[in-house]
Amino acid sequence: MTIIIGIIGLGFLIFFHELGHYSAARLFGVKVEAFSIGMGPVLLHHTSQGGTDYRLSLIPLGGYCNMKGEHDYQKALDENLPQIDGEPDSFYGIHPLKRLVIAFAGPFFNIFFGFIAFTLIALMGYSYYSAGTTVSMADEMDAVYDSPAHEAGMQSGDTISAIDGKAMEDFSDIAEYVSIHPDEDIVISVSRNGEALDISVHTLLDKETGAGKIGIVAAADSVIERHYGPFGIPKAFVEGGYQSGKLIGLTFKSIAILFKGVDVTKAVSGPARITSMLGTTVKQGFAAGIHIGIVSTLQFLAFISVSLFITNLLPMPVLDGGTILFSLFEAVSHKRMPPKLLYYIQFIGIAFIGVLMILAITGDIRYFFF
Repeated sequence: MTIIIGIIGLGFLIFFHELGHYSAARLFGVKVEAFSIGMGPVLLHHTSQGGTDYRLSLIPLGGYCNMKGEHDYQKALDENLPQIDGEPDSFYGIHPLKRLVIAFAGPFFNIFFGFIAFTLIALMGYSYYSAGTTVSMADEMDAVYDSPAHEAGMQSGDTISAIDGKAMEDFSDIAEYVSIHPDEDIVISVSRNGEALDISVHTLLDKETGAGKIGIVAAADSVIERHYGPFGIPKAFVEGGYQSGKLIGLTFKSIAILFKGVDVTKAVSGPARITSMLGTTVKQGFAAGIHIGIVSTLQFLAFISVSLFITNLLPMPVLDGGTILFSLFEAVSHKRMPPKLLYYIQFIGIAFIGVLMILAITGDIRYFFF
């Protein structure tokens, strides 16, 4: 059941992405030949007067939007044509800037969903428990742990007020900040017996997760209840934008961390692990109550949706970012890219994507079976 819930959730985000492409294509007069909810064998379909075949397909994993002329590239390649030509209502027959917008619309719908999800969470509000900012040194609890914080001069009982000048409200703030600054020098402001101290600590890099660590744990007696929202409508929209932007920044930071020697097969989640995690989040959230279930589900969906937004905008062939880059080149240079050049670029892109998929799937196998 967990996997089924995860598939449905992930499928919805993919469908919403394709809905973005569909909407932009219709806006610019590109004929959509088929638009499907789901993949695989078609269960039901209806052809509209405009010629679009609307389908309900068997496998509830996303959907697809087939636009007229998408295969003109292959035709030009097979016939050794100097450029890709298309009819006025086809994908390659419109102005490259319109093609750029159609390609961007899919990722845009993903970030738009993330914004709406975070706005709804802000409107609903929620309560959660977190440890406070008084900490203990991990190596004093178990000698197997390294503690750069202790080595730098921090002591059990210190209360952290800020890191690099950013105020820390609870231990989750501390963990989040440290985790995205691995292998870096950070300045931790603490209070010790009424005295304010600034201590410079060099964070460790956990090569399995990509997270930064400084070897501290929350004091056992410092658990506090925190509240987020609910906010009024104007403030909720502001929060939606802020949380979306914050998540985009964290995602880019996480991608950069992968190049610091992290074990990619452990740090990167593949489709199976994401599906399982999503299904588990939904089940556990609703087990705690409808309100918490809705909030936790929206949070996880927003996280995945923002990740899809960034991933699809990478300037690589076979991704929307590649189409955007090629369209921008054509718009600026007023020249069509030769089909053979596109073919070689796409071949390299597909190979790179294939390597990433192998790493992600290998990580999933190790996660589930080892």
